[in-house]
Formats: sequence, C-alpha cells, structure tokens
Amino acid sequence: MEQSFYDQVYEIVKLIPKGRVTSYVAIARSLGAAKSSRMVGYAMNNAHGMHPPVPAHRVVNAKGLLTGRFHFSPPELMEQLLQNEGVEVEDGQVKNFKTYFWDPAEEL
Repeated sequence: MEQSFYDQVYEIVKLIPKGRVTSYVAIARSLGAAKSSRMVGYAMNNAHGMHPPVPAHRVVNAKGLLTGRFHFSPPELMEQLLQNEGVEVEDGQVKNFKTYFWDPAEEL
C-alpha cells in the first residue's frame, strides 16, 4: 500500500536526530515535492498526539523561525522542547540555524 504524503513526512520527521532541526521546504524537497512545504506544515499540525510521537518541534521554517509554535500548547512548549535537546533559540528563532540544520535530502 502506498504511503500518504503525511505518512511520508512523518517518517522523515521521526529520523531527525535530537538536537537538530530541519525545515518544511527541506522535507518537501526530499520527497520530490518542493512546492509542498505548506502541506508539510499541515502534516506537522496534524501530528500532535500521534503514537509513536512525531517530533514536530524539530521542524521550523527555512530561516529557523518557530512558525509552528502556536500549534503547541502552550506555544512556548516548542522552544522548550528544542532547548531541552540543546538547540539554542532566541526570540522565536533557532540561533546559528546552519549549525543545527539537518537536511533529509543529504542524510537519507
């Protein structure tokens, strides 16, 4: 059975190492759907409460902004989860984004 787009996204997100982040567009590109970064965002919003858990907090926008934080309850939770893994966040953005960036197209 063919996996849905969301399921393909979740499989990639589950592979992001602790202490690393990737972007919506990097996931979309790795799936051969570069223009579908918004759909990746929808998938992340839909991922809350899934079992096994999908580490949606590790997915940020292409500039390292925590644009998905408002889908966490409370919104500060996304930043807290990243900081717990050693990712530096300041003013809703990953500091030294390139240092923490994990590119699924290169890693998989």
